[in-house]
Amino acid sequence: MVKFFTSDGKFSFVKVAAQLVVLSALVLGLVAFVGNNKTVTLNIDGKVSSVQTFGGTVEQVVKAAKVDLQASDRVSPSLDAHVENGSVINVNLAKAVKVSLDGAEKTVSTTAQDVAGLVTQLGVASASELSVPRTAQLSVDGSFVAISTPKTVSILADGKAAKTTTTATTVGEVLRDAKVKLATTDRTSQPANAHVVNNMVIKVSRVDTSKTATVTEEVPFKTLTTDSAALLKGEEKVTQEGVPGTVTKKYKLVLVDGREASRTLVSRTATLEPVTEKITIGTKEEPKPAAAQEDANTGAAAPAMMNVGMWDKIAQCESGGNWSINSGNGYYGGLQFDIQTWIGAGGGAYAPNASQATKAQQIDIANRVYAERGLQPWGCGWAAGS
Repeated sequence: MVKFFTSDGKFSFVKVAAQLVVLSALVLGLVAFVGNNKTVTLNIDGKVSSVQTFGGTVEQVVKAAKVDLQASDRVSPSLDAHVENGSVINVNLAKAVKVSLDGAEKTVSTTAQDVAGLVTQLGVASASELSVPRTAQLSVDGSFVAISTPKTVSILADGKAAKTTTTATTVGEVLRDAKVKLATTDRTSQPANAHVVNNMVIKVSRVDTSKTATVTEEVPFKTLTTDSAALLKGEEKVTQEGVPGTVTKKYKLVLVDGREASRTLVSRTATLEPVTEKITIGTKEEPKPAAAQEDANTGAAAPAMMNVGMWDKIAQCESGGNWSINSGNGYYGGLQFDIQTWIGAGGGAYAPNASQATKAQQIDIANRVYAERGLQPWGCGWAAGS
C-alpha cells in the first residue's frame, strides 16, 4: 500500500513526487522493452525458425542464435544491415562437397542448400544422372555426389553400329542399357568398369571356342646312308625307296567374329608311318689310268723344238710365260693344256699333266695339236702374229 501521509497524519507532497518518478521510470522501461524486442525469421540452410531478439543488426541476431559464421558463408541481408520487426535473415553455410564428375573426383566449396543448387552452380547439363536426389540437403560436415553427364557413345557389335546418348558411368552399364548381352568368352575394346567418356567407341568381339579342326599332314621320311667298298667313290645306290608318312592333327579353334584367331593342338595321331630311305655310298678308290699313275716326268726325250718363238708368245699370253704353272682351274703348263687334250695328243708319255713336263715336251705336244687343229684351241693364238 502506497502511503502519501507523514507519521503525524499530514499529507506529504514529497512522497507523492517520489512515487510518480518511480512510476514514470517503470513506464518508460516497459515502452523501451516493447520497442526493442523484435520477431525475426531466421533461415539457416532451409531450416526456418522465428526468434525474439533485441539485436539491432543482422550480425547481432545471428550471433545471438549461436551461429558460428565462416568467411565463406553467405548471409543476406549483409551483417551490418539494420533489423526490424518481421525481418527475414537467410544464412547459407559453406559446405565442402566431394563431387565425382564423370569419374573425376574433386572437392567443391558451395553455399547451396541442396544437390539441385550444387548442380546449378557447377553448370552441368540438367539431364545428368545423380547418385542422390536433387532435393537432398547438403551437409556442412561433408557430402558426396556422383554426377554423370550425357555422352555420345558408339557401339559396334554383331556387325552393326549404333550411336546412343547415355548417362551411364561405366562401359558395362552402357552395354546393359543397350541390351547387348555378353557371353563369358566375349571381349570388349574397353573394360566393363572403364569410365564412359564422350565420343567413346565400344567394340564387342564375339568369341567362339566351341569349334575344332582336323587336318592331315605329310611326315617327311628320314635318310640312312651306309658306306660300301663294293662301289667306287662318288657312286650312290638307293637300296630302299623312302616313303612319306601321314599324321592327323586335331586343333581347338578360337573364332573372333567368325574368323579364326588362333588354334591349339589337342591331339596327334600317326595314320601312316614314314619309310626310311636307304642309300649305299661307295668308298672304293677308282683305279688311275696307266699313263696317269706316274707322279712326275717320265724323262722321255722330246724331239727338237719347232716354232719356239710362236709358242713363247702364246705362253706369255696364256700363263705369263710360266711353263710349270698349275692354274687350279683344270689347265696346266705354259700353254694351258687340259688333261684330255694333253693325254689325247700323247702327253702321257712325258707326264700326268703339262705342268710336270718340260718346255720342250710341252712344245712337242703343242706342235702335234697345231698340226691337226691349228691355233684354234688357244685363246691367245692371236699373240703368235704380234
